[in-house]
Amino acid sequence: MSRRVVGVTLDNLDHLPQRCRRCVFWELAPHVREQAEEFGETELEKEAWVSSVLLEWGSCGRIIYVDNVPAGYAMYAPPAAVPRAAAFPTAPVSADAVLLTALRVMPEFEHGGLGRVLVQNVAKDLTRRGVKAVEAFGDLAGSSESCVIPAGFLQQVGFKTVRQHPKWPRMRLELRTAISWKEDVEAALERLLSSVTIKTAEPAIGRA
Repeated sequence: MSRRVVGVTLDNLDHLPQRCRRCVFWELAPHVREQAEEFGETELEKEAWVSSVLLEWGSCGRIIYVDNVPAGYAMYAPPAAVPRAAAFPTAPVSADAVLLTALRVMPEFEHGGLGRVLVQNVAKDLTRRGVKAVEAFGDLAGSSESCVIPAGFLQQVGFKTVRQHPKWPRMRLELRTAISWKEDVEAALERLLSSVTIKTAEPAIGRA
């Protein structure tokens, strides 16, 4: 089973789940979103938003594929590019952070650690670009139908609450912490492979 993570572009935007491809919960202010839904223009609005952010800021999403099948995705952007963010009671997002708006793994690929892999890839991309932290609004109800990331998942991957709320806490991940997961795993693998090499090499020397 192979997996790869690539940046979201206009060419692969249709690889998002159809419900998410049409969703503009984050991309438009509430009253504008209602108008777009009424006239059936949400897919065009989503494409226009992605195009604008790519042009003005750079990469704003990641898609993970398992054996070339889209298995999940994450979207992120500067808070100023996310109109919906201002409507949350725990706004505003910190000035030094990028907002993680959406992260979803397809049901058939859940419980395989792909959500954590997506967060790590987002962190790696943003660290290269000099960003210090990622913030997200968490959904304490954890509904699968919500456009807000479950707070429980955010806690599992290292986010900490910076502003409490009974429904929508604002949570933060320092990017150095996120990157350290990958470094820790790589270091552990190196130690494991070294010990395996030594153990397999000793009998060969003895037989000689």
